[in-house]
Amino acid sequence: MARVVGIDHLSIRVSDYEKSKLFYGKLLTFLGFKVEADYPGATGWSNGHTLFWIGQAEPRAGNRRYQLGEVGLHHYAFRLRSRKDVDDLDAFLRNDLKAEIVDPAGEYYEDYYAVFFLDPDGLKLEGMRYGENGEKAARKAS
Repeated sequence: MARVVGIDHLSIRVSDYEKSKLFYGKLLTFLGFKVEADYPGATGWSNGHTLFWIGQAEPRAGNRRYQLGEVGLHHYAFRLRSRKDVDDLDAFLRNDLKAEIVDPAGEYYEDYYAVFFLDPDGLKLEGMRYGENGEKAARKAS
């Protein structure tokens, strides 16, 4: 039986490649990614575990933004090291990237801390940390 050992890469199509390349270049650099490959109309960044690619959408796709709730990818979540990293990402998104924040850094489920934001095409992204409080409590108890 085949077993998945991880997600190798994610590839999305964008309406304005140069605008999205600038956005994702800043975001992914902040998150510790480096450019893995750069081709005309396509760029991939890697953090050593996952590749994140963008590519220019076909011209027939037009200049429409993604609408939340449509068929397709709902959102992509970047798992971060700590709640502090989520807060740092929130500040970076607001102050440096000027990204549209959908839901600010906060507790969304028990021990689930996240910030939700949109890319230039309206694709929902998330920076999150799950289980940090539980891990601290377990260390304290042992």
